[in-house]
Amino acid sequence: MSERKYFGTDGIRGTVGEFPITPGFVLKLGWALGQALGNKGSVVIGKDTRISGYMFESVLEAGLTAAGVNSLLVGPMPTPAIAYLTRTFRADAGIVISASHNPYHDNGIKFFSADGTKFPDDVELKIESLLDQDMTTLASDKLGKAYRIGDAAARYIEFCKASFPNNLSLKGQKLVVDCAHGATYHIAPHVFKELGAEVIEIGNKPNGLNINLDCGATSTGALSAAVLDNQADLGIAFDGDGDRVMMVDNEGRLVNGDQLIWLLAKYLKDEGKLKGGVAGTLMTNMAVEVDFKKSGIEFERTKVGDRYVMQSLTKNGWNIGGESSGHVICLDYNSTGDGVVAALQVLKALAETQQTLSNFSDSHVLFPQELINVRVKDADSILQNEKLKAVIKGVEKELNDEGRVLIRKSGTEPLIRVMVEATDKNVAKSNANLIANEVKQLM
Repeated sequence: MSERKYFGTDGIRGTVGEFPITPGFVLKLGWALGQALGNKGSVVIGKDTRISGYMFESVLEAGLTAAGVNSLLVGPMPTPAIAYLTRTFRADAGIVISASHNPYHDNGIKFFSADGTKFPDDVELKIESLLDQDMTTLASDKLGKAYRIGDAAARYIEFCKASFPNNLSLKGQKLVVDCAHGATYHIAPHVFKELGAEVIEIGNKPNGLNINLDCGATSTGALSAAVLDNQADLGIAFDGDGDRVMMVDNEGRLVNGDQLIWLLAKYLKDEGKLKGGVAGTLMTNMAVEVDFKKSGIEFERTKVGDRYVMQSLTKNGWNIGGESSGHVICLDYNSTGDGVVAALQVLKALAETQQTLSNFSDSHVLFPQELINVRVKDADSILQNEKLKAVIKGVEKELNDEGRVLIRKSGTEPLIRVMVEATDKNVAKSNANLIANEVKQLM
């Protein structure tokens, strides 16, 4: 397979104003998608709450119009909502303008196919080849049109609620919901309220610049504090585009994506609804793998990135998987990671097993895991350095069978991610620092 020039593990992403996240490139990207679709059909376009989303929404619409493709504009909407709306509108593709968990000065473009799944590599390569061609415009009578979809949020709210059993209610539960000042701000609170919960909202006032800023799934301190201050039953945090979810229990303790998948997989197995095994990634905590083995649940690790988890689930015919970062894929309900739907499945599992999230936290403890991100310019050359390889080998020898090392290039940011896992927290921390310091010296 050819090397991709622009697409990373989750679409095309970068700093706004720096190539390729510029109006000119994104205009041509919209046109290239229209060309790939055969100069016909329709595309759903959604975005998160970044200020640059207005600009990129306009140029994508223009590019698609020039190629003869209609745009269905739904405004700020979670990424999984675009997957759902693409299917329900029978559109030919979906576009999300978002940099997910990144700060506001980044943005990105990611695509969904007609069936609500990420574009396969061959389609992304076709789009990249079209980007090398001169942009053209069809005759005026062949141009596409744009339509604003006014009830998109209401449609998705009802879709989320439908994933929760009619015989269950959230009445009597006090939940803190952190929307990361992102795309779930006008979605998630309504879902939980309409199912009966008392909801305390935080991170629900986007201004275009505060998305993911000290809030949401990537920064759960504010959520933990709000749960304790309000004596809530638990807290739920989403990231900027709503495809990740993290929770905290009533004691303010974090319950991450690995633990949520652990909880859901066990519940599904006990209910006889687990289809085969579970897909995780290289980052999935060892404690989860060990417990799945004890429980007779098959487990498969993939490369980091929810697209690879999806590939594993599709290949194996399984129905649940995800990442420690909070991507939780429940294929019985949506075709991609969906934070709101995953949170509802956790609440359902807790209700039907009559346990609290705190009970689960007490009985399912993760192995200590130290993750250090080092910002670099040339990750590939550093990762090939023989001195760094020798340091890593030495750490692996010390850990033996009681831990592991993972060092990799980020697919979405200019970072090298260093992760060390061990049964002892101090061992994990000291060895992660040892490797990270070596990376810094090589810069």
